[in-house]
Amino acid sequence: MNIENSVAFVTGANRGLGRHFASQLLERGATRVYAAARNPERVDLPGVVPVRFDLTDPESIVQAAALASDTTLLVNNAGISTHTRLTDGDFDQIRLELQTHFFGTLATTRALAPAIAANGGGAILNVLSVLSWRHLPDYGAYSAAKAAAWAMTNVIRQELAPSGISVTALHVGYMDTDMASYVAPENKTDPAAVAAAALDGIEAGDTEVIGDELTRNVKRGLAEATALV
Repeated sequence: MNIENSVAFVTGANRGLGRHFASQLLERGATRVYAAARNPERVDLPGVVPVRFDLTDPESIVQAAALASDTTLLVNNAGISTHTRLTDGDFDQIRLELQTHFFGTLATTRALAPAIAANGGGAILNVLSVLSWRHLPDYGAYSAAKAAAWAMTNVIRQELAPSGISVTALHVGYMDTDMASYVAPENKTDPAAVAAAALDGIEAGDTEVIGDELTRNVKRGLAEATALV
């Protein structure tokens, strides 16, 4: 799809990767960018429309979708990382990860996809992770939630194609954002570059965008392992 003249709805747009998405969408000619956040008063980017939105609150998702009924591009970016293990971690935190990354993202998609279709079609970008594929104990809940979101992304791509909606998955490792503040700088990717690559992928109609070399190597390793079976 063409981003110029699109109407975009970006979740988690108050900081980090989401803020870069919102900023670059404006730069690329989007006519309106809804900047969705739990605390919209913290959205400080000129030119966007702040929207109150919480992935764990179904009613806020419905209300935001009603407000943004002219949307043609949905960027499912909002997320959390609780660093919760699966076998001995807090079960409420595990549920929160799944509610955020899977159920919340799916609910947002279900709320806005009919509007996108009614507006002539468009695109959805789901921000996933290298941990959709690489599963580590200290990130057990996050890995499980992102793996589920990856499967969901691949299914909705097929379900929404007849409505003229393309679906792109972004897989990426650590970025230089608040969520990865504890990670050494040399191990992090510039989120502005990741946002640019993802938006390029949307315009090209790509089904998948790989945001960094780490993620590319992990995917290559999965393919090699499959070839040995």
